[in-house]
Amino acid sequence: MPHLLGSAYLLGAGPDHLNNIYEAESKGLEPWHDSPGELSSYDWRDHLGNPKYQRAYLDFFEDELVLNGYDWHKVLDEYLLKGKEPLINNLISGLGHPLIHLGYAYELSSRELAMESLTMAASSYNYMHKYLDNPSYTKPSATSTHSPFEILCRVQNDSRFDGLFTHQGFDNLEPLFEKREDDVLEYWNSWQISDPTKEFQASQMAAAALLVATHKPGGKPYDFFIVHLLTTSHAVRILLPLLPTNIHVPLVRQWWLLTLAVYIAQLRPEAVLTSVTDYDRKGRDWGWVDEQAVQGKHALDAHYVKALRAMKTAAETWGDGDEFYLKAAVKFTDEFDGWGGFGHSVF
Repeated sequence: MPHLLGSAYLLGAGPDHLNNIYEAESKGLEPWHDSPGELSSYDWRDHLGNPKYQRAYLDFFEDELVLNGYDWHKVLDEYLLKGKEPLINNLISGLGHPLIHLGYAYELSSRELAMESLTMAASSYNYMHKYLDNPSYTKPSATSTHSPFEILCRVQNDSRFDGLFTHQGFDNLEPLFEKREDDVLEYWNSWQISDPTKEFQASQMAAAALLVATHKPGGKPYDFFIVHLLTTSHAVRILLPLLPTNIHVPLVRQWWLLTLAVYIAQLRPEAVLTSVTDYDRKGRDWGWVDEQAVQGKHALDAHYVKALRAMKTAAETWGDGDEFYLKAAVKFTDEFDGWGGFGHSVF
């Protein structure tokens, strides 16, 4: 709910539409369930990755917020950034929702969202943290490049991933690392980040391309899992200027690991850039896109609205002289008719 409310608000939605969002989104919320026990500063890491402790984690972090005089930045500094294996290195768990939530916490200056993002990171903590926490997984690559899109094209054509899965879906992620860890990490290490600003700009274009340029009109619906690569990229863009500099490259590389994993899990759809660059936007501009996001027939779809806003803010951040982001947003709006890519997943 807060993602859609925040996105719509930042796109200029009025109070009536925000109320409509609240009414629609609140109907699908699940009730809280009591945790098996409480947590303290002495044992809070003992139940990382256990969703049954979600309520306990929220209670714990909110108590810490009070003890720190409601300074949520201090709480984040203590529980997100510090320690031998800090939570910051696993924000891509849960399909990146802790990362997305943290981005909105900073955008909206919300201590409530900040504590919820910590809760998400703690309760969905998983195996992917080790690739950031353990430096042995980061190795020089013989096929390095500054272009993430170039690497994705190599992945798309890599026969080592052929026949690995029979269906798309979130449930492919863990088996991917069990079966092809070395191959995934080979591509993960191939992205050479020597100019973080320039390379991150390229990654935002790649994220938009993965969502929009892989979609064929009249074909399957837009991919629900791939859209998270765009919205997590947006969150990284928000966080980079606000977090310590030593976090910047690891955070971007964390996003890159999620991107590679999701792309392979979704059976590596081909991204045809000309489907975006040659798209006829018929005179429609960002004002029209904003109108579709807050007044169109899909204005109550959180991921649809978040995707449009992510593309708009990327254009504002980097410039859009060739109108790539604008054309991508118009194409996405024209063709969107729900989400697919679920396979056998229940998410």
